[in-house]
Amino acid sequence: MRVLLQRVAWAQVEVTGEVIARIGPGVLLLVGVTHTDTEAEAAYLARKVAQLRIFEDDAGKMNRSLLDVGGEALVVSQFTLYADTRKGRRPSFVHAARPEHAEPLIQRFAALLAQHGVPVQMGRFGAHMVVSLANDGPVTLWLEREHAT
Repeated sequence: MRVLLQRVAWAQVEVTGEVIARIGPGVLLLVGVTHTDTEAEAAYLARKVAQLRIFEDDAGKMNRSLLDVGGEALVVSQFTLYADTRKGRRPSFVHAARPEHAEPLIQRFAALLAQHGVPVQMGRFGAHMVVSLANDGPVTLWLEREHAT
């Protein structure tokens, strides 16, 4: 499971011109799932996102978590995080999980994040989405939890 985290001043998702999700300060989370991912990866990453110290304290040091600052999360499914671009000019998505596997895990990831106390909004799985954001910092991090073997 992969998460591209962007610390944001705000973010929103539109589908067919309608805003379906909007957050204030917090994180935009683009989430990709591969075939072998399970709830264990979702749980690990939800805990990591909630507790990761990426917000400044009074001294300007990244020392506060999403929970500490009362930030929100916007979770957007992003199968293209598993693109393989090593050969040719067209990405291959063979490592991205099929929708029937990916969608429940992304939903579970969002639910686990909410259980940690983070207010969560969601994009629409499988829809063509327009994602807008104001990256704060900018702070952009790649989080990954490979399936434990």
